Amino acid sequence: MSDAVLVPELCRLPARELAALIRRRALSSREVVSAFLQQVDALNPRFNAIVSRVEHEQVLAEADAADAAVARGDALGALHGLPQAIKDTAPVRGMRSTFGSPLFADHLPAADAIMVERMRAAGAIFIGKTNVPEFGLGSHTYNPVFGATGNAWDPRFSAGGSSGGTAVALALRMLPVADGADMGGSLRNPAAFNNVLGLRPSQGRVPFWPRGDAFAGQLTTEGPMGRSADDLALLLSVQSGYDARAPLSLDGAVPDWHDRLERDFAGARIGWLGDLGGHLPFEPGILALCEAALARFGDAGLHVEPVHADFDWERVWHAFTVLRQFIIGGKHGAHYDMPASRALQKPELQWEIEQYRRLSADDLYRAALDRTAWYDCLLGLFERHDFLALPTAQVFPFAIEEHWPREIAGRAMSSYHRWMEVVTPGTLSGCPVISLPVGFDARGLPMGMQIIGRPRDDLSVLQLTHLYESLSPFLRMAPPALRMD
Repeated sequence: MSDAVLVPELCRLPARELAALIRRRALSSREVVSAFLQQVDALNPRFNAIVSRVEHEQVLAEADAADAAVARGDALGALHGLPQAIKDTAPVRGMRSTFGSPLFADHLPAADAIMVERMRAAGAIFIGKTNVPEFGLGSHTYNPVFGATGNAWDPRFSAGGSSGGTAVALALRMLPVADGADMGGSLRNPAAFNNVLGLRPSQGRVPFWPRGDAFAGQLTTEGPMGRSADDLALLLSVQSGYDARAPLSLDGAVPDWHDRLERDFAGARIGWLGDLGGHLPFEPGILALCEAALARFGDAGLHVEPVHADFDWERVWHAFTVLRQFIIGGKHGAHYDMPASRALQKPELQWEIEQYRRLSADDLYRAALDRTAWYDCLLGLFERHDFLALPTAQVFPFAIEEHWPREIAGRAMSSYHRWMEVVTPGTLSGCPVISLPVGFDARGLPMGMQIIGRPRDDLSVLQLTHLYESLSPFLRMAPPALRMD
């Protein structure tokens, strides 16, 4: 590619290595931050991944302060001196945080989200936000405040979403590691579309605040995205742990699992759910890429076999949509009731609110029962299998001008998010789920595969990911916009 950008050497290094070099004073935070700012300046105008950027002078002043802390021998956090850009659905104190909505175009939060608070305390230096769909709705990153984010492998195509800006920034080496959030695949879909890793941790692993309902609102979870299992482990150790503001968050922060990622998986079993017994349509080539990726595990001594879940998948989809409408519709209804602000809401958000207002108490109860039934079915599958696998998306990245796919393989999509139905079994399970890259279509656009782990067994999912890195070439591949020579 004639206009490819030569990646600064520091931007190629893993986040963990960069942090260690800063702590040892082998590198300064100023050097590291300057390299990433150079990369952002070179590529962000074409891809629009990082928004609400902080002025260079302020960022470099914070890097100098980080270096001074190292020189004094201060206690240093795991992310000390590393640049970060926070997903624009998470409030950052004093930083423009728009949620991709014109209703919040000039919003300056007074407090950090818990996840942001922890990353700040760990020494991260915030250089801006990463772009999102309006209020994170939909797996395609565009909004009327900042526009659309282009795919890291070809900006004419969708970056996925809602953590689309995050995934593109990672793939293009504009960030060393980054945060995201996931309700309907928002850590997984953009990871698949941009050839990086996206981990949706176990429900409650990363406390989610601020939010609406502190008890029923756990369809959404925040978590890490990165280019290696080790970097995911690093960021997860910072993000996780109980907080009283999130009453269902899990006790105890997970340790940094850097020294526990190696594991012998001989004899472990992966159940391949595929297209859920024909329930889901897929674009040609997606299932084949995932099956080829699973074969790599087979070569490493794991047993991979198709698995049939005796479950009505419409119950999973219905439960997901009802619970989602309950969370979204209640939260955003006040703006819908005012004509002026309703006009600034995207049609898909208005639809969610309208559907919410048609729900009955019985609808919610039945959705909760269906979710419980699916979880019980899943526990039965885990009696025989250590992991379950299925594709991350049902389509390859589509044209950036298209708001959402209206049909897949000749089957009409009934809503703006049904084309991502494949992520809903993982969301409703509350189990850890990761998207692994599995290859590319004929246009050179990426795809991924979900691995669902047993309840609260995030470590095993990261260990399997670490193994996959040694079996697969994809995480070592760079987008055409980058020159790595």
